[in-house]
Amino acid sequence: MTLTGSERLLFFFVGLVTTFVFIRISVRMIRAKVRWWPRNIVHGDTHVHHVVFGTVLLLLSSVTSLVIPDDLHGARLAAAAGLGVGAALVLDEFALILHLRDVYWTKAGRLSVDAVFLAVGLTGLFLLGARPLGYDEVLQLNPDTAPASTVTLRLIAIGVNLCFAIVALLKGKIWTGLLGLLVPVVPAVGAFRLARPGSPWARWRYREGSRKLARAYRREARIRQPIIRAKIAVQEFISGRHDLPDHDRP
Repeated sequence: MTLTGSERLLFFFVGLVTTFVFIRISVRMIRAKVRWWPRNIVHGDTHVHHVVFGTVLLLLSSVTSLVIPDDLHGARLAAAAGLGVGAALVLDEFALILHLRDVYWTKAGRLSVDAVFLAVGLTGLFLLGARPLGYDEVLQLNPDTAPASTVTLRLIAIGVNLCFAIVALLKGKIWTGLLGLLVPVVPAVGAFRLARPGSPWARWRYREGSRKLARAYRREARIRQPIIRAKIAVQEFISGRHDLPDHDRP
């Protein structure tokens, strides 16, 4: 039996999702001080964050996946699941890595949930057959039979889509830009629309007091903020409330 990349990706996906759900249940139980639930792991005065275990597991699973023979299908699937578990543990504290301080239950900690949701979404799209920029279509072309013009046009289309995705990212449209790497046309929509206030594009291209900047602020308040509030409500239903001051965490 030949092991496919989709099977390994599925095990990675299951490990990622189940670990994130479990760790969020665990930290909420710890925060609620449920008596029978295990406490945080502490070594002396140091709180050992689960990102530490995730980093170790990512390293072990990565090396394992490189050295085990191809015919050991179970071991390769276990390594893929281990990568998913490690990725969930690391991404769940992505904000801590970025800020280099414990912001888990603060507003800044929501970035970790965004990172996990993004990883889950992109992995799910990969499982459904999406491929970045459609590069697989180019690789499947036979250079001996495919017309040079066909190859050229597809490469140009990939390049244009990539440029649109980069512009969308620079305009502060993270989800649009990253999703656009997998779904054509999506990044073009983000690239031609107004940039978000505070994005690199807005800082470079919109002068203070300009009509475009004023329109961007109005659109942010009218469209973006309600969407963000809805997203936060869904995230906090799953992950818990990120409502502590930046200097405090139980």
